[in-house]
Amino acid sequence: MSVPRFWRRINSLYRLEGSRCKKCGKLYFPSRERCPKCNTLEVEPHIFSGNGKIVTYTWINTPPKNFENRIPYCLAIVELEEGPRLTTQIVGVDNEQIEIGMPVEFSFRRLATQGSEGVITYGFKFRPKGYPNHKNSR
Repeated sequence: MSVPRFWRRINSLYRLEGSRCKKCGKLYFPSRERCPKCNTLEVEPHIFSGNGKIVTYTWINTPPKNFENRIPYCLAIVELEEGPRLTTQIVGVDNEQIEIGMPVEFSFRRLATQGSEGVITYGFKFRPKGYPNHKNSR
C-alpha cells in the first residue's frame, strides 16, 4: 500500500471508522465520500462498535507475499452489528472452533512485516468475542 493511500485510510485501519449518510442514515465501511444509495455528498465519519458475527469463512493455504509464515489462516466476511460487512482475518482461536454465526470483535494487530528493514504494518483483524488471548493468536 502506498504511503499516501495508507494515510488516507489510517482511521479505518486503526479505529474501524467508516461513514454515515446524513440524508438517509446508511452506514458504510470503508468510508465513502458520496452515498451510493441517495447520491448525496452529505456524509460524516462514523466509528463502528467493533462487534459483529462471521457470515462465511475460508482457509488460506496459498498466501500472498509477506504472509507465507502464517498459513493456514482464516479469512472471513464479518457483518458488523450496525450492518456493513467486511473481509478480515480471524485470529485468537483454534481453526476447528471457527463457525458461521460466531460473535467476533475488533482486534488491533500486526498485519505484516515488510522488507529487510522489518517495517511493521498494523491494522485490524477480528477475534472471537469472549476468547481473549487464545493460544493461536497470530
